[in-house]
Amino acid sequence: MNDSMTTTAFELQGYRTVKTIGVVRGIIVRSRSIIGNIGAAFQTLVGGNISIYTELCEKARSDAFLQMLAHAQERGANAIIGVRYDATEVMQGVTEVLCYGTAVVVEPVGPGA
Repeated sequence: MNDSMTTTAFELQGYRTVKTIGVVRGIIVRSRSIIGNIGAAFQTLVGGNISIYTELCEKARSDAFLQMLAHAQERGANAIIGVRYDATEVMQGVTEVLCYGTAVVVEPVGPGA
């Protein structure tokens, strides 16, 4: 499944849902390293974007998204609607990133469908 078949909306434009499979998810738990924390501490002195944490967050979201795609594909879906992210601090310095949505089977609508 490719990421163009995902949406935060509850329908995929140009397609109709023919089967709803159910909730799929990807979960990643990440911690910050001591080296990353030191680098981020220096960046906070200057202000602005804390790029070390931005990269960590982006990687965690990306990994959770890819896990969700794999979960949907394993369940026989060809699309995911209602995609959302959530993050929870499990303990200090350890964060869970959850990406979830509804796995569906869709087919094209309109001319040539």
